[in-house]
Amino acid sequence: MTMFHFIGIKGSGMSALAQILSDMKYDVQGSDVDKVFFTQKPLEEKGIPLLPFNKDNVQEGQTIIASAAYGEDHEEVKAAAEKEIMVHPYPTFLGEFIQQFTSIAITGSHGKTSTTGLMSHVLQQAKPTSFLIGDGTGKGEEESEYFVFEACEYRRHFLHYHPDYCVMTNVDFDHPDYFRDVEDVFSAFQDMAKQVKKAIIACGDDEYLQQINAQVPVVYYGFGAQNDFQAKNVNVDSNGTHFDVYVRNTAYGSFTIPGFGNHNILNALSVIALCEYENIDVNIVKNHLKTFSGVKRRFSEKSFGKQVLIDDYAHHPTEIAATIEATKQKYPEREVVAIFQPHTFTRTQTFLDDFAESLKEADTVYLCDIFASARENEQFLSIDDLQERIPGSILVNEETVNQLLQHDQGILLFMGAGDVQKFQNAYERLAE
Repeated sequence: MTMFHFIGIKGSGMSALAQILSDMKYDVQGSDVDKVFFTQKPLEEKGIPLLPFNKDNVQEGQTIIASAAYGEDHEEVKAAAEKEIMVHPYPTFLGEFIQQFTSIAITGSHGKTSTTGLMSHVLQQAKPTSFLIGDGTGKGEEESEYFVFEACEYRRHFLHYHPDYCVMTNVDFDHPDYFRDVEDVFSAFQDMAKQVKKAIIACGDDEYLQQINAQVPVVYYGFGAQNDFQAKNVNVDSNGTHFDVYVRNTAYGSFTIPGFGNHNILNALSVIALCEYENIDVNIVKNHLKTFSGVKRRFSEKSFGKQVLIDDYAHHPTEIAATIEATKQKYPEREVVAIFQPHTFTRTQTFLDDFAESLKEADTVYLCDIFASARENEQFLSIDDLQERIPGSILVNEETVNQLLQHDQGILLFMGAGDVQKFQNAYERLAE
């Protein structure tokens, strides 16, 4: 038995993998900066030792896994080199680790985290399933048959993986600091498709995914009649969304999900298609699609007086539009108030007009200052550039969040990938 030592254990993928190995009864420890991150709470609950960075943490006999954020100049990586201990970069280690299981990679420009959560929730009712979600959630089963994991396209990280199955939710232009354009994103997905061993489950409503070329079967899902798995007869009520599924034009079954919005139907279709391909009882799928409570920071709701506060990770125009659509479906009679914090200057600059168009679907829009990436040096625009494109939008900060009190029965949507929660926390403190 080895001790697994994680350099940068508080990263979301690293934290999830550490939890999985701990659940599988391996000895696990890790090091990181002192700052408190949301990813460390589950590590602490599992009793995984968290150490400050120190070269003395590295000892003979360890298996060392390093976050992609730390290179050869990091003190612990250097210490490992001096002791001639191999350092496994996180994506490389994960790529090797998944080979023990029937592995299911979930990728796409949007919807990865929610779909990974939903897929693992349903599969684990059928067979022992381990899963790794990009929000820092990980669960390991000692006798696991399935391994479901979020595979990120950023910097083509997912090309470290050769999974049995790959779910592809969509292809869209994002991460403009790395990808040149949507064609560059698609080329990454095309390369990923060539590494899949059994089948690809892809959204056939996506114009790019329709063009995927692979050596394995591609099973398509969506609303269009051309799909292998098609959703029809959608209706929405206070209990969620109900729809029928047709497999190659033959009625397959009726399903209910607690979520709202077409994106949630598509996520469910991908799970239904994978489970059918793996011969999992459709009744297990039906029963457990109904009971999925969601993942962190994806439409996380709480009541606040007569208002409802929703925390959501939406940080791209496509995601904002989907989140506002879902909110209007769930609360058709209520005012929808968007509080949006743009994430990175490059993304804000690239999608300035698209952000404006998607946010205009809300009844009222508040804008927070742009959350800068550590990789960005120059600030070549400001939040004012977005505000002037959205008539009537209002700037807000932690000191002025009391403006939100005027929306006395509003649905307040706090959206962003930075630290937009601080504005919600400041708002909630007004009630104390």
